[in-house]
Amino acid sequence: MKITSLLTQYLYNHHRLDLPGIGTFLLDPSAINALENSKQRSAVLEGISFENNPHLKESPDLVAYISAQTGKMKPLAAADLESYIEVAQQFLNIGKPFTFEGIGTLVKVNLKECEFVPISISTDKVREQLNTKETPKAAAREEAAPQYESFLSEPALKRSWKKPVIALALICGLGLTIWGGYAISKKATAKVADSGIISDTPVVDTTIKQEPQPDSLEKAAALASANYKYVLEEANQQRAMKRYKQLRTNLWDVKLETSDSVRYKLYLLLPSQNADTTRVLDSLTVMTGRRVYIEHQN
Repeated sequence: MKITSLLTQYLYNHHRLDLPGIGTFLLDPSAINALENSKQRSAVLEGISFENNPHLKESPDLVAYISAQTGKMKPLAAADLESYIEVAQQFLNIGKPFTFEGIGTLVKVNLKECEFVPISISTDKVREQLNTKETPKAAAREEAAPQYESFLSEPALKRSWKKPVIALALICGLGLTIWGGYAISKKATAKVADSGIISDTPVVDTTIKQEPQPDSLEKAAALASANYKYVLEEANQQRAMKRYKQLRTNLWDVKLETSDSVRYKLYLLLPSQNADTTRVLDSLTVMTGRRVYIEHQN
C-alpha cells in the first residue's frame, strides 16, 4: 500500500498525524461523522487543521503503523516515510503546493510557515480509510522482526510459507559464496607460503632458470586480490549516512564514497574468485529491497 494512503488512514483513525520537519495535522472526530452522514457524494473536509512545526521529530507510533501495514521492518518503514517527506519539502521549498491525499494541500508562505487548504473527499473514501485496521498477523510479525534486523528488508507478509523459506535459502547461499571465496583465497595464500620453503637435501639444478616476468607477477597478484564492487544504493548525503549507520550497526562491511559531495554510493567489496555473481546480486537485491548492480573497477 502507498505511503500516502497509510498517512491518511493513520490520521482518520488516530486524529493526529505528526510529520517530522513539517508539522502536525489534527482531525476533529465530529467532522468525520458529519461527512459520513452527508448526502453528497463528496464534500470539503473542514475538520482538519494544521500546525507548523519544522523542528518536529519522527513519530515512533507512525513508523510502527507503517511497518505493521506494509510488513516491512521499522528501519525500512522509517526510510520510506523520510523519502516521502523529502519530496514534500522539495515542493514546498521551491514555492509549489504539495497535496496530501485525503487530507489537504500545503503551500509555503514564508521561510518557516505553510498555509493549509482542506481537500474535497468522497464519503466512500472516508469509510474505506476508517475501516482499515492493523491486522493481528502484521502486528505479530513485527514482534518477530528483531531476529532479522541484520538485513535491510524482507518479503511482504503473506499466508504462504514458501517466500520465507526461499529468502532463507538465498541468505544461506550468499553466506556460503562469501565463505567459499574467503577459504579459496586463504588456501591460495598458504600454497604460496609453502612453495617458498627450502629443502634440507642439496639438489643440483642443471636446468636453465627462467625468471618470472614482472607483468605476469602483477597480473597474478591483481587476480588474487580482485574483488567485485556490489553497489547497494545511491542517495543524497542525509539518506546515505543514515543507511550507512544502519548497515554498520547490523555488522555489514559496507563502504561509502562520493565524487561530488551530492550523490553518495553505498557498496560492498566481495571476493571475485569462483563467485556466482548472479546469485549474489539476487540475494542482495532481496535483502535490501533495491536493485543491486556490479560496478567494474579500473
